[in-house]
Amino acid sequence: MKKILIVICFGLLGCYLQGESDLSEEEIIKQFTAKESEFKKVWEEYAYSQNIVFQVLNRSGDVREEREVWVEAYFTRDGERKTQIVKDHGYLKSVQVSSEDMDDAIHRQPFVLTSEELNKYKIKYEGKEVVDELDTYVFEVKPLKINKGSRYFKGLIWVDDLDFQIVMTRGKIVPDYSNNKFPEFETVRQQVNGKYWFPVWTKAEDVLEFGGFMERRKRVHIRVFITYENFRKFEVNTAIRYESSKEIEEDR
Repeated sequence: MKKILIVICFGLLGCYLQGESDLSEEEIIKQFTAKESEFKKVWEEYAYSQNIVFQVLNRSGDVREEREVWVEAYFTRDGERKTQIVKDHGYLKSVQVSSEDMDDAIHRQPFVLTSEELNKYKIKYEGKEVVDELDTYVFEVKPLKINKGSRYFKGLIWVDDLDFQIVMTRGKIVPDYSNNKFPEFETVRQQVNGKYWFPVWTKAEDVLEFGGFMERRKRVHIRVFITYENFRKFEVNTAIRYESSKEIEEDR
């Protein structure tokens, strides 16, 4: 068990030492993963609207192709949360939005690192950083093992040093496949109900290279933007319902 030496950096202006935290790295991880477990339960009590935009960009960075999907997370009268695609407009010709792409966007955003999921990851403390006037602990997160058919997060997380909740995530969902690649993304959370930090947007922009060994390689510049809004807490004996021709089962 080791104490954490706090270092705050301001871009190119340098860093200064703030002293040692009273909490060890292990204690911080224990506290924020416990808070994430609480957040996951609260998150599952909320309905919300989600807008997902997939874009292919040309060499100048202008939008060449676009597909936009509107998703509603709602509750049935018996309290079961489900998701529905309520509108799907546009089409991408250069690449295909795979089932994994859609599943990641709807069910794996935001990335939540709970106490129950902690044994799947290796976590390394990287330092302390100021993000949007918040003092945060920064951790690198990697899967300990990648099991076939499972999806994991790999990247960095920023944890608020007061609320012990993830406020920003930067990384990607892994693994990649030869003809199914996934971009790096950044997710930002904000306080929605005065206590817990909910996702407000996710953005990814990356150049993906498709094709494996002995295959013709193809590079595609893509951008994905996801926003969340209209959060509504489910109440007993009520239903938050949306009609749509396509329903997606919640991945639990």
